[in-house]
Amino acid sequence: MACLDALVASRQGGLGVVWGRRRVGKTRLLVEWCRKHRGLYTVADQSAAVIQRHYLAESVASVLPGFHEVQYPDWGSLLSRLAREAVTRDWHGPVVLDEFPYLAVTSPELPSVLQRWLDHEAIPAGVAVVLAGSSQRMMQGLVLDGAAPLYGRARVTMALQPVGAGYIQEALDLSDARQAVEAYTAWGGTPWFWELAAPHGPAVETAIERCVLDPMSPLHSEPDRFLAEEMPPALSLRPILDAIGMGAHRGSEIAARMGCASTSLSRALVRLQALGLVDRELPFGDSEMSGKRALYRIADPFFRLWFRVVASHRAWLVAAPPQGRVELWRQARPALTAETWEELCRACIAKLTPDLHPLAKLGPWTPARRFWHGSGPEWDVVSRSLDGQRLLLGEVKWLAQPASADTISAVAAELTRKGRPATAAARQAQLVNAVFVPDVEPNAVIPPNLHVLDAKSVLAALR
Repeated sequence: MACLDALVASRQGGLGVVWGRRRVGKTRLLVEWCRKHRGLYTVADQSAAVIQRHYLAESVASVLPGFHEVQYPDWGSLLSRLAREAVTRDWHGPVVLDEFPYLAVTSPELPSVLQRWLDHEAIPAGVAVVLAGSSQRMMQGLVLDGAAPLYGRARVTMALQPVGAGYIQEALDLSDARQAVEAYTAWGGTPWFWELAAPHGPAVETAIERCVLDPMSPLHSEPDRFLAEEMPPALSLRPILDAIGMGAHRGSEIAARMGCASTSLSRALVRLQALGLVDRELPFGDSEMSGKRALYRIADPFFRLWFRVVASHRAWLVAAPPQGRVELWRQARPALTAETWEELCRACIAKLTPDLHPLAKLGPWTPARRFWHGSGPEWDVVSRSLDGQRLLLGEVKWLAQPASADTISAVAAELTRKGRPATAAARQAQLVNAVFVPDVEPNAVIPPNLHVLDAKSVLAALR
């Protein structure tokens, strides 16, 4: 919110652009910000342009009385009066137009009208304006496309991301970091999902049954709604998510499941990555331009749960009793939790600081990846120090009980037996070994030259 506050505090006016996938909290952020500064928040819909102007005028009247008593034949006349009234009443906004892509679709001329209005009326009047939307492709095009009328005019651009895993323990009032990882496996970083889960506290199974698995629950069809609400609608991408959820991770495997050529999936996969739904994973050391060993995984934990548990069992879930639905989740939980835990362990490496864990003193570290090659061993966590002198190799285990000293030693020995990854960066670098487990038995003796990170340390870095 500090970036948005600066837009208003200068009283010089200007444009802000905010985007992010649905449910990440854009509306809550912008409503609270407008309330803080006594600004105007309005949200567009898919109605006709003349009706949209009528709705906007009604909203403006809440801060500029009488504004709705005039019929506005076009956007230019409405915006011009808004700037004049703002000067007369010494009002500097902010004005937030949420779901702006709906306005741009019904009125294609609007971005050009806004450009002229900002340059010649709004900014001279000191009015702060924010455009927001969930269609990431359209919102990014407004400010990042060199041919767009509003290109280069935004003083603030914000791409809102899901909330970090480190906040879920506090948000759901969970007792420990292990429970936080289990909750994040179900809900990911989407604030609305957290709100639905909050009344159930640590009872993740109950929350999943009542919020996801029950056919009448609010999230039972959430992925379909999410894809349908994109602009343009992204429902045609659903089969790719189904294929990945069924275990296909290479482009050729996904294409085979769908019965199409792998070359036909490129644009769809790129769009799913832009939506934050799919990650394109490369082994440590491979160039981003390389695609031979690329794997595709569902990036969002909730979507991963849904396509692993719900998608292929929807008919069965309709007739299943609550206990049966819970049992279905229990069968999928170990693999899902282990996968999420491994991702969190990799994500924390580049964010570690010395006050969180001694491993950070050997860095700073580059973002971690996995490493695999053919039928050889696989490393869960591989990262290189920025100076190139050290290579971090990590083994990740999700255990049902706190790890004993013997367990940690056994995991460390397993890691040592693998040797070094077959990459140029690993040949001369000093090896640093790490083991990641959810928690450790009290007073467990850690082997020398081994770093052990538990869920508490990992989540602390992801705040």
